[in-house]
Amino acid sequence: MKITISDNIIKDFSKASSREWLETNGLGGWASGSLSGANTRSYHGMFVVATHPPVGRMVLISKLEEFIKFKGVKFELSANQFPSNICATGLEYFDKYEQEYFPVFHYKIGDNIEIVKTIAAIYDENTIVVTYEVKNAVDEFELELKPFISYRDYHGLIKENKNLRWEAVFGNGVLKMDPYEGLPPSYIFLKNSNFKFTPAWFLNFEYGEEQNRGLQFSEDLFSYGNFSVKLKQGNKIGVIISDKDPSRKDPFKLISSERKRREKITRNIPFKDDLSQRLAIAADQFVVKRGKNLKTIIAGYHWFSDWGRDTMISLPGICLVTGRFDEAKKILKAFAKSIDMGMIPNRFPDVGEEPEYNTVDATLWFFIAIKKYLDYSGDKTFVLKDLYSSLKDIIQWHDRGTRYNIKVQEDGLLYAGQHGVQLTWMDAKIGNWVVTPREGKAVEINALWYNALMILGELADLKGELKASRQFYERAGHIKNAFLDTFVIKDQGYLYDYINQYEHNSAVRPNMLFAISLPYPLLDNELSASILKITEEKLLTPVGLRSLSPDDPQYKGNYSGDRLARDGAYHQGTVWGWLIGPYITAKVRLEGDKGRQEVEQWIQNFQYHLSEAAIGSISEIFDGNEPYAPKGCVAQAWSVAELLRAYLEDVKEVFKKK
Repeated sequence: MKITISDNIIKDFSKASSREWLETNGLGGWASGSLSGANTRSYHGMFVVATHPPVGRMVLISKLEEFIKFKGVKFELSANQFPSNICATGLEYFDKYEQEYFPVFHYKIGDNIEIVKTIAAIYDENTIVVTYEVKNAVDEFELELKPFISYRDYHGLIKENKNLRWEAVFGNGVLKMDPYEGLPPSYIFLKNSNFKFTPAWFLNFEYGEEQNRGLQFSEDLFSYGNFSVKLKQGNKIGVIISDKDPSRKDPFKLISSERKRREKITRNIPFKDDLSQRLAIAADQFVVKRGKNLKTIIAGYHWFSDWGRDTMISLPGICLVTGRFDEAKKILKAFAKSIDMGMIPNRFPDVGEEPEYNTVDATLWFFIAIKKYLDYSGDKTFVLKDLYSSLKDIIQWHDRGTRYNIKVQEDGLLYAGQHGVQLTWMDAKIGNWVVTPREGKAVEINALWYNALMILGELADLKGELKASRQFYERAGHIKNAFLDTFVIKDQGYLYDYINQYEHNSAVRPNMLFAISLPYPLLDNELSASILKITEEKLLTPVGLRSLSPDDPQYKGNYSGDRLARDGAYHQGTVWGWLIGPYITAKVRLEGDKGRQEVEQWIQNFQYHLSEAAIGSISEIFDGNEPYAPKGCVAQAWSVAELLRAYLEDVKEVFKKK
């Protein structure tokens, strides 16, 4: 399960900067940075808190830099990028990086000093623990720690300003920083330490990843001064960073308790090889609180909040195959509470405002998530008592019509869309330009619609409403016939992507895969096999499925440049990691043991990605062209969830319906 990063990467500033570590706290906050020690994103920070969990996120403390003073020489262990130079002397002493339950950094200064740093975010509180263990020291030395603060929204940057308070308070090992009116204070506790006040602004830190994305990338940071503590061989010290006075807490007890919590997560999964354990730990990072008693799933780190579509697709892999049924129930409750006009929210805005409902598929994935929850947990009481009536109401709203022209048509299929609104998962929009509008009857939407009716028939049967159950099943049968009449491209062996009054769009996209991968498939084996073959020939890569065939004139194989260029490529060839889930399900369903063996080989080859981007997690997207470089969010919920779900359900076959 342990991941170790090789010397040729950690000694190279560019390569080390492209690998990131991430620690999350179950509230929407985190600590994160690059392996080089230089922050490469505006989202990197040693102490990022969600002021209104899981949103309202702020980077309070940007960095905690380390220096070692030994026999009159000062050694810097960190790195930074500035306009005229890169200061990366810390890489000279960076000896090893490894990650099992936490990020662990090994530093060596010749044969004189060896020190190991471990970073941990503590679950369910705004607390980061950083421990240092002296493995070797030929003589006593001094460790200095310099905290840099930013205190700003996590999407933004800050510059030197006159509003910051230059005064802070230090006593009994605790530094209290309260730099701005109306923002929460931060505390840093290091027992038996001294603190030397040298308040100053430090200018023009540059964040290379933001520069690559065509965004603002230069920031000024402020520091109140330096902690210092004398150390010798065998010493262990722990730093606690928190939004409350942490002086009564023991850093080693905190990190021990957090380790035990994570170890329990790996014990609870039904198949315990390295991959499933790594992905279970990665999955844990996305489950967060929403309000006091409910839960949700963060779509991706570092910039997404919780999205309805992503949450419902992710729920089986994040919560169900990992045995987290109570949290799954709280997530379903949270979204059920927000149903409006027969729709669950597309997303909850980051600033905690009213939810947005511009989605047609999130609500239909809600049905899939509920069926999966029932299949795994056997919890009929909750589903029938708390959710069944809401699902029936959703169908009624879709029948009579809800927002954005979402309405059942005379043939029983679902139509959705209006000019300027993005409603499917292919939702890139820049200004008034919807890049992939897909207005009309979309193929995966109607596969989901058919499944929703089948699931409701199943639930009505469990409820004892036999007449209603027969009606839902009969209606689903009519939808299936209409689906086949509408979407099958005769003599081509695949499906239209969407249909409206103006066009029958025949672009080869992965959306057709859902007609054969969802719980209730719609196609016969011959057509299913043809779709799978075309998917493998045109869309399959070593890291996921392309969003558009390279043969298409609209194909874009590189996701790079400013926002206009990136969003223009987002669903026009860019590879999506989460789509490997439906591919695996469809392949194993159609090909049995042969497909299972091929998929297992694909998964084994894929595991190199767990050592790039966010260590131990899976990126949101990848370039469509070789070498399929990871892009977008470095840790994406549905990428992790769908690989873990398909691996355990379809490849290892550990799931048995209750």
